[in-house]
Amino acid sequence: PIVVRPSYVLGGRGMEVISNKDGLENYLNEADQDRGWPLLMDSYLAGVEVEVDAVSDGEDVYIPGIMEHLERAGVHSGDSIAVFPSLSISKKYIDAIYEYTKKIARHYKVKGFLNIQFVIVDNKVYVLEVNPRSSRTVPFLSKVTGISLAELATQVSLKKSLKELGFVGVATTDNSIVSVKVPVFSSAKLVGTEITLGPEMKSTGEVMGRDRNLAKALYKGFVSAKVKMPKNKKAFITVADRDKDELADIGHRMISLGFDLTATAGTAAALRDIGIGCREVLKLTESPDILDLLSNGDLDIVVNTITQGKQPQRDGFRIRREAVERGILCLTSLDTVKAYIQVVEDREPWLEPLRG
Repeated sequence: PIVVRPSYVLGGRGMEVISNKDGLENYLNEADQDRGWPLLMDSYLAGVEVEVDAVSDGEDVYIPGIMEHLERAGVHSGDSIAVFPSLSISKKYIDAIYEYTKKIARHYKVKGFLNIQFVIVDNKVYVLEVNPRSSRTVPFLSKVTGISLAELATQVSLKKSLKELGFVGVATTDNSIVSVKVPVFSSAKLVGTEITLGPEMKSTGEVMGRDRNLAKALYKGFVSAKVKMPKNKKAFITVADRDKDELADIGHRMISLGFDLTATAGTAAALRDIGIGCREVLKLTESPDILDLLSNGDLDIVVNTITQGKQPQRDGFRIRREAVERGILCLTSLDTVKAYIQVVEDREPWLEPLRG
């Protein structure tokens, strides 16, 4: 897969992850290339994405902690759920991230904030993006660490050194408290817009949750972001072929929670192949179809990953819009789905003996 984008965009506007030649041709046909802007193409690495907001004085670097994104690389950082401190990144990777951050800051003589996004793939750390400025996560980090990072960066800008201020290296974090940054979306109000998570930013705000473990912190974040917990335990699932290998984990966990599953033909067949029973629903060209199911009002969640193209006439686009406009939770990243399931599992007291 590759990531493509017009070279002049901000906020990921016009960026897409493309997995085949047909997808690239469709993108080029739809892209605004009239002005002759260059098109950038990069390799896409589907790994664990982590983010740092560092302060540099041009020589030394201070990192208050490392945030880990729950969604794999390819989802805009503004639309990802960020976890602090990172729960799975080993010291080896933390050391590499610190060294890379210091080298980049020194090379560009950065004095002040530096935001860098990394991806960890096949035991290697890659730099995705470097921004020599403050980012949206600085207030989040300042709250969870108790350090005014804006004040620290200001002191550095006024020619004070980090050694003088007592802030050098990667801070030791308190792992007894987990904090999450959860994005907030206004998809229902923005009629006709695509809601699928990807390189192009869609969120319009964010909230924070804190607790003694990830599931409870996520629950607080979801409640604050108006993400509904299930009432009827009914889910509709339709995923792209590339995502069907991940259905086993998601499907079995949802069944164990008591969910009734409905799926389109291809997804239903994949579920049955791994021993998960579900009801099959017809395509939009037949009746009763998916939109009839959505209009009944008893679905708790729609899980839909995009196949190709985002044209309004495609089934997937119409399903996502219908779900959002009817107030049904629609998740387009399987990583977000797994986080949601983890919260539901944690809210079910009868599962406690099974957790052991």
